[in-house]
Amino acid sequence: MSTPAAKQINRRECLATVPAGLAAATFHRDVIGQAPPFAPKSVAVVATIYQPGSHADVLVGKILEGWKQDGGKGPALKLASMYVEQFPDDDLARPMAEKYGVPLFDSIEKAVTVGGSIVPVDGVISIAEHGNYPFNDRGQHLYPRKRFFQQITDTFRKYGRVVPVFTDKHLGPPWPDARWMYRRAKSMRIPLMAGSSLPVSYRNPSIDVPMGCDMEAAVGIGYGGLDIYGSHALDSYQCLVERRRNAESGVRWVQYFEDDAVWQALRDGTVPQAIFDAARSVVPDANGGVPYKQAPRAALFLFRYHDGFLGAQFMLQSVNRTSVAVKLRGQAEPLATQFEERTEPHHPHFAYLLKGIERMIHSGQPSYPVERTLLTSGILDRAIKSRLKGGRRLATPELAIRYQPVDYPHAPQPPLDESPLAPLP
Repeated sequence: MSTPAAKQINRRECLATVPAGLAAATFHRDVIGQAPPFAPKSVAVVATIYQPGSHADVLVGKILEGWKQDGGKGPALKLASMYVEQFPDDDLARPMAEKYGVPLFDSIEKAVTVGGSIVPVDGVISIAEHGNYPFNDRGQHLYPRKRFFQQITDTFRKYGRVVPVFTDKHLGPPWPDARWMYRRAKSMRIPLMAGSSLPVSYRNPSIDVPMGCDMEAAVGIGYGGLDIYGSHALDSYQCLVERRRNAESGVRWVQYFEDDAVWQALRDGTVPQAIFDAARSVVPDANGGVPYKQAPRAALFLFRYHDGFLGAQFMLQSVNRTSVAVKLRGQAEPLATQFEERTEPHHPHFAYLLKGIERMIHSGQPSYPVERTLLTSGILDRAIKSRLKGGRRLATPELAIRYQPVDYPHAPQPPLDESPLAPLP
């Protein structure tokens, strides 16, 4: 008969042999119904800024105050420590730390070690989004994602313990930073997740894109600045396009178009008009505008995947939401959906992002592959570089990124008032 310790070792070995999404689902099925209730895992948070409406607010606030940030049930996570870099007049970091008895440290190393000489936390959430940081000459907002990740992982190395890390939004944003972060995670065997909240958000209308489907074409529509919202748009696009047969093996070239050249790609049939129209039909009109350095009125990223599939991501100031339309073989009409950005209660799509983070921290396995975000980060960086070069097509051998997608669900999964550890539907 095996000892309890031997059973624990065998369980970990078993989890390590199955795909990340399946490991998380298996893990949570096993713990449901056990008594006593499953214990929360501890996390350190590293953030640029924590003010109302910031990503730190809608992620950290849910750990402290529940899924709806109303004092109700929340994730099986507890906040052990925080490092926050900037403190505006409407700062929440200091009052929330005081209210909930969370130590607020003046360095990332101290936050990860909770002021001690070991890494006692079970995971780290890095939120390098919002705050006063410069832009480069490409219009990329230079949030310190690499610097944060480097200091987090330097701490792991110094104290001899690795735990899962989530880094908010796209990697980088410059490609060398994104590649460095990914390679360091791989070399140190750090479970890593990244990316937008939109792939796990509500979809309107709900559509069924089966895993391994025969996909003929897809068109995405996003809005706002190329860097800040292009990452959301491309993550939303890729989470559906990766479901095509034999995906994913990466992208071999990227090209940028703007203004009339965008519409010419529709007129000459490069991008199918009917699929664009389907994607456009599910997003509302807007008269938004951003500085030209960050985005023109209309832009298009074209990119060719290694399997021959043509990627088409529009960025338009005439809309204010994100959508994707796909054409499946054997279906007469394209399927289209909007990736919703609900504001109440307290931006709930971030609750579903936090559910994915929670699963990783409890299972030790990413809920879905970080390679998706590595690929979209590379596409975005190369599209912005193509813009700087007058729309030149850029070969991208560095984006030959292979990964196995997982069938991770989007909201509701389950509804917020149910157990966050419930099995996947």
